[in-house]
Amino acid sequence: MDLKGIKQRFDIIGNDAALNRALDIACQVASTDLSVLVTGESGVGKEVIPRIIHQYSTRKHGQYIAVNCGAIPEGTIDSELFGHEKGSFTGALEMRKGYFETANGGTLFLDEVAELPLFTQVRLLRVLETGEFIKVGSSKVQKTDVRVIAATNADIPSAIYKGQFREDLYYRLNTVPIFIPPLRQRKEDLHLLFRKFAADFAETYKMPPIKLTSQAQELLMQYGWPGNIRQLKNVVEQISVIESQRLIDTQQLALYLPETNPMRLPVPCSEKASGDYLSERDILYKVLWQLRTEVDQLKEQIRQMTIPKGQSAIGRELVDKITETQVIDEEPKSLEDIEVEVINKALEKNKGKRRETAHELGISERTLYRKIKEYNIDG
Repeated sequence: MDLKGIKQRFDIIGNDAALNRALDIACQVASTDLSVLVTGESGVGKEVIPRIIHQYSTRKHGQYIAVNCGAIPEGTIDSELFGHEKGSFTGALEMRKGYFETANGGTLFLDEVAELPLFTQVRLLRVLETGEFIKVGSSKVQKTDVRVIAATNADIPSAIYKGQFREDLYYRLNTVPIFIPPLRQRKEDLHLLFRKFAADFAETYKMPPIKLTSQAQELLMQYGWPGNIRQLKNVVEQISVIESQRLIDTQQLALYLPETNPMRLPVPCSEKASGDYLSERDILYKVLWQLRTEVDQLKEQIRQMTIPKGQSAIGRELVDKITETQVIDEEPKSLEDIEVEVINKALEKNKGKRRETAHELGISERTLYRKIKEYNIDG
């Protein structure tokens, strides 16, 4: 297939070899029903691959449904995917079709697939292997003919090691792996993308497009872009709206390229100007929260390890003591208290909007819902 035509059709900018390889694989497998797993960092544009595969497949006239697995609460994920019968649980006032039934004959894109709970992974494996599923609250086996494409920015082999993802499901999904490279590895594409976004926002806001000096172009390529294409697009939009000058030099551009902070999110220049940004203490809390998460994971790993007899209790006692670490504030606070304070601050800043709050904290919506429920936080 013609890669140039595909890029034009799906608005893809760039000539990077790894990107071209990913697009070529997508085209090659489109005519098959093989499962595809798209991997890459957050913000690289993984969602374009399943759309290409669907449009160039024999299923192109069928339904294409994209599902963000990380945005669906754990208690309703099975109902969303497989449907439910009337009265199967509190609030099930009528029968509902799930995505696997609705997308019959088409394509189902499962984004953030690593966020699926283990009991849902079992159901997913069954439908992938047999084409069969059972609605929540039903005993009737139903058939479906769906092409499944999954995507994740998580390290699934690590998740398998930690017992968070089924190894058999991983191999079933990963029949054809497609990797989308991060923006920092696409140096030659950076200025092309910048110009495209600048032209788009110039048209949107009815103003001349911004341009970079040669030195600013160098800075553009030197920056690491932790947020990838999503971050670049946001930066171009900010500069287009805020800066009065249309020729941007290194000093102006540098204002919009902060070092990666503990939250892995850039602080917009407009927020800095108004004082609405994280204080050093808030950042410290975020670091401690991340440390707590890593300690929890370490604790779980140790519990699953086979420790020589006589050392088991000592090892677990040591890990338990680690998780009791406190920070000195006006009065000692447990890490649980810090988590609650960080979540409350983020919820308040985002006016209770949980999707934006989860994005700011660098966690999935499901994790945020779980934390809110665990700590009985009034969102």
